[in-house]
Amino acid sequence: MSATSGKLVIVGAGKVGDAVLDSVLRLSIIDEIVVINRNRDKALGAVLDASHTTAFEYSTNTSIRVGEWEDCADAQIIVVTAGPSIVKGEFDRSILLNRNIEVMDNVMSNITKYTREAIIIVISNPLDILTYYFQKKYDYPVDRIFGTGTLLDTARFNKMLGDLCGVDAKNVTGFVLGEHGETSFIPWNTVNIVGVPFDEIEEKFHPSAPIDKEKLLNETKIIGPEIVQLKGYTSAGVSLAACRLIGAIVRNERCVVPVSTVLRGQYGISDVAFSMPCIIGKNGIERVIELTLDEEGKKDLEVCHSHLRRLLSSIK
Repeated sequence: MSATSGKLVIVGAGKVGDAVLDSVLRLSIIDEIVVINRNRDKALGAVLDASHTTAFEYSTNTSIRVGEWEDCADAQIIVVTAGPSIVKGEFDRSILLNRNIEVMDNVMSNITKYTREAIIIVISNPLDILTYYFQKKYDYPVDRIFGTGTLLDTARFNKMLGDLCGVDAKNVTGFVLGEHGETSFIPWNTVNIVGVPFDEIEEKFHPSAPIDKEKLLNETKIIGPEIVQLKGYTSAGVSLAACRLIGAIVRNERCVVPVSTVLRGQYGISDVAFSMPCIIGKNGIERVIELTLDEEGKKDLEVCHSHLRRLLSSIK
């Protein structure tokens, strides 16, 4: 069955799944939303709560309902939020690995019964490992399965650097790449503000404090776990990251954003998935952009690659 344009399936009705549902409704670009959850009553509660908002004048009359795996057959996009997330007291997403392998295996086995055309966006953690492992295990089209990856980390970094320099974060071009986790890195030689290279930013923008690269990178890594310690969970940022990708697909934007994808020879690597700048359009990943890294970036890339390979080798 061919995909139905504008049909979104959300797998998982937890806090993140709920946030994706609420956020995507605000986009007003999706015609039909189906929620699948192991606990059907929880999915029904989320659907009823969200469906009532469509009565307001500023909200489109999107169809929202509880569904089954068969609904994946003609889905354009499937967002996977199923499985536990890190909780207060936990700081490393990799501890979720063996918990979520089983969850994701169930999800992928059911999805692939009905479709190999839908674009799958993975939010469940550790998403780099899950994206690689299940793309390979189920031989899913590599450009149609990817994770939100460091898209949120990148937004956080751009916001931090923009605030430091007194400019809108949307004027900052800088990517956090690699793992969505402890070995993520920033290729500083590619960072700029409206074309001003990183090495000239202090001279041109007179930041409120000296720019400390290590501090900025560390803050992008720890802010998510810190939010968990304060709030109990994270949902708003990652749901908007997913919606950024949903919008890019539905509108065929061909925007360049970092997502976690299985590498196919970039930097000589093909045995992991991690975040790279990618062109996102109606077919999913239209192209992977291989940035030119300086020596520091190359070393950071190797550390990330080695770490992810160790995690993959630990899968039971």
